[in-house]
Amino acid sequence: MRRTGMTRRSLVAGAAGLVAAMTTGGDAVASPLRQGGGGEDRLVRGELRGVWIATVANLDWPSRKGLTAAAQEAELIAHLDRAVRLRLNAVVLQVRPTADALWPSPHEPWADCLTGVQGKDPGWDPLATAVREAHDRGLELHAWFNPYRVANHTDPARLSASHPARRNPDWVLPYGGKLYYNPGLPEVRRFVQDAMLDAVRRYEIDAVHWDDYFYPYPVAGEAFKDDAAYERYGGDFPDKAAWRRDNVDRLVREMGERIRETRQGVRFGISPFAVWRNKATDPLGSDTRAGVETYDALHADTRKWVREGWIDYICPQIYWHIGLSTADYAKVLAWWAATVRGTGVGLYVGEALYKAGDPAQPAPWQDPAELSRHLTLARDHEEVGGHIFFSAKHVAADRIGAMARVVADHYQDRVRAPR
Repeated sequence: MRRTGMTRRSLVAGAAGLVAAMTTGGDAVASPLRQGGGGEDRLVRGELRGVWIATVANLDWPSRKGLTAAAQEAELIAHLDRAVRLRLNAVVLQVRPTADALWPSPHEPWADCLTGVQGKDPGWDPLATAVREAHDRGLELHAWFNPYRVANHTDPARLSASHPARRNPDWVLPYGGKLYYNPGLPEVRRFVQDAMLDAVRRYEIDAVHWDDYFYPYPVAGEAFKDDAAYERYGGDFPDKAAWRRDNVDRLVREMGERIRETRQGVRFGISPFAVWRNKATDPLGSDTRAGVETYDALHADTRKWVREGWIDYICPQIYWHIGLSTADYAKVLAWWAATVRGTGVGLYVGEALYKAGDPAQPAPWQDPAELSRHLTLARDHEEVGGHIFFSAKHVAADRIGAMARVVADHYQDRVRAPR
């Protein structure tokens, strides 16, 4: 998940107080809106209200490597309980951070974020527990996978001895100080699908979720050395960029098809960098001047995936404030609303809670009401079906009360996620 680079403060204290009350007041405070039916109460369906829980490099959870299984489980449940108190209805848990797994996978080793040793059994099944505990709390569990990232370093010897990248060194390319599977190899594409589908087959997850890493973000002065694969497989394409886009298209289309074949009802969602192309590059693009365009830089044709209906939802990371000259939240949101219109693909918005109160960010992010204004603006676009906040540790810390403000202004009642 890539992180990029009117104040109404008198209301913040009240908002923060509301969240404090929900934290201590139990169900009497955070009571769900219910409707009867068939003798069974249930939460009314509404918008998606989600939070990302990142495990790569222990960003959110576990708080550090090597905790006991009991301590890891307690921390995970604390994240889930907090989501309930804040009237959220979905968690997006990263379960395949660096070509390793948070479940006993037959394809890949145990993730090193658990024990500190890749391949070491942590003594419990985090994904099974997460699914069970989330569902017991009325939360959806979206399993977040990263298809191609192998390691945040370039030394294969540091990987588990059984790691597929060590058994198949020709699958792997170093780039930008990291290791990646080569998306241009058909055997790689099939393998990463198989690895992710194992979790779909074995656990009652609600969705498969990918973030924004396909081909890696460009690094100045460095080439992604996939010439051999291009020479072997790219003969039918006008250039390497077109071939690379086709590789990613195939991954997305095939994964959607295989998910539906494996378990009915599991959705497929992708959370890309929010600019497909700038209007100056392509008249179909957004009114932005972003330095990265997913179509060209990452070879990810995110607009096509929506228009073709290959995915069930898209969650662009609109990690900018309202009024930013190069990428205005309002303009990017409107572009995505128009893009999904009539396709049947759901639109959720990735929200940069992590920027709120960060002293390195510009003035709008020092205003606790900025995120709340995002949700207010989204109400003008009927295509928007909800929001997901990055990330769990920032939800917990809520530096300046921005999350508290969102809850106070927009989440008065609990609702179920839309289907």
